[in-house]
Amino acid sequence: MDFRLWLRRREKKIEQPYVAAFAEAVVKEMTAADLNECWKLDQECFYDSEAYDRETLRYLLSHNKSSCYKVTLAANHMVAFIIGMIEPDNTGHIVALGVSPVHRRRGYAEQLMDAVENSFTHQGINAVRLEVRTSNQAAQRLYLKLGYKILRHMPKYYSSGDDGYLMIKNF
Repeated sequence: MDFRLWLRRREKKIEQPYVAAFAEAVVKEMTAADLNECWKLDQECFYDSEAYDRETLRYLLSHNKSSCYKVTLAANHMVAFIIGMIEPDNTGHIVALGVSPVHRRRGYAEQLMDAVENSFTHQGINAVRLEVRTSNQAAQRLYLKLGYKILRHMPKYYSSGDDGYLMIKNF
């Protein structure tokens, strides 16, 4: 068999499951019932002790001021999540946004940001803030694309000693 023909056949076999899985992605509300799966995904997405412990996630997922969403694939497998909170000053706060490393660059983060921002606006919130590592340029590009602006540089914000940016978006 011609190597080029074999390679084309192999590429087609690889592409089909990827497309099928991508097409089946669904954004759903996340609840305390999703705690264990969210915790596992959080551990996979974050490092340097930045992942939350189960009790903190339990609190965030069950709080009456939280807006939490997940992206699931076939068989209800969670591949991304977002946790937003309405703070006492009546602003929205993106507490955590995680996408499984093998499922990044598929638009899931943007879908989740849209879901939580819509939730905030329906609750009368007109400003949202988040923190991001200065080294996480991919996330910064996403947030800038979505209308967030860098408000402040925060030296040694993360427990690893990494710097962060405080970003804000007004509606």
